[in-house]
Amino acid sequence: MEKRLDAICVGAAIVDIPLQPVNRDMFEIESFPLQQISMTIGGDAINEATIMSRLGHKIGLMSMVGKDAVGNFIIEHCQKNGIDYSGVKMKDGIDTSINVGLVTADGERTFVTNRNGSLWKMTIDDVDVDRIGEARLLSFASIFNNPLLDCKAMVKIFKEAKKNNMIICADMIKARLGETLDDISEALGYVDYFFPNYDEACLMTGETELSKVADKFLATGLKTAVIKTGKKGCYIKCQDGTELEVPAMKGITAIDTIGAGDNFASGFITAILEGKSLKECAEFANVTASISVQSIGATTGVQRREQVDERLVEYYKQQQ
Repeated sequence: MEKRLDAICVGAAIVDIPLQPVNRDMFEIESFPLQQISMTIGGDAINEATIMSRLGHKIGLMSMVGKDAVGNFIIEHCQKNGIDYSGVKMKDGIDTSINVGLVTADGERTFVTNRNGSLWKMTIDDVDVDRIGEARLLSFASIFNNPLLDCKAMVKIFKEAKKNNMIICADMIKARLGETLDDISEALGYVDYFFPNYDEACLMTGETELSKVADKFLATGLKTAVIKTGKKGCYIKCQDGTELEVPAMKGITAIDTIGAGDNFASGFITAILEGKSLKECAEFANVTASISVQSIGATTGVQRREQVDERLVEYYKQQQ
């Protein structure tokens, strides 16, 4: 049966308010002027859905928001960007999560979050598992980001995906509640492509050498570990022993790294959907991420497919 969607993204849909540039001196000043304060779409799942939709694919979003102004802002964003939001639940009595991103002059960031918001309240009951099979690919946008979507919940979602012959991708953030690799190992065994960044991967595995980090993940049954290495690009290792190091785009000055990992995953998944080779997937992902870090906000950089295709030409020239 032909699939209605190319991919479904499961996870967070929130609003980010990036504050840039910040530094420790701001606490010594009564009124600290910033270059920009803006409200942007955020949350791993909606970030991925947005970018993949702009890159030319039919994408569905499964998330939970509150019945409030911020929730309406998210729905309007989905409408504007052609995202199927029929899987987004709007709930009474829930505040849609807002993350305040503190961004330094060199593009590094941390978040101030609301522990009573939708991000922390979303459970497996908010995921329409019976509809997972409507797509060719499932992206569980960030393990640990929605703390109540634990290993048991992921296994339920992933089993449904595999029953429908879907490719499964997953990303992660640092564990919020002290979770360990053992806590997610069963779920990882269903995953085809996993996109942790280097720091997260080291914390989770207790290793620092890339090959050993990847081996810890692969021991769970994971098919392919794709470790994001920031300005270096990415490192890939597969169950069959295949290893690749794919360099990042050169000459990029980062303005804001918020959502860079989500853009990387979006580029990689887009390339998977288009049948590209493993190396080509990584190259497409690196280029997509390079565009995202040159704008403030997770979804403001990549606006159309042509941007990535044009920069990909430049990227290949750099490799010659």
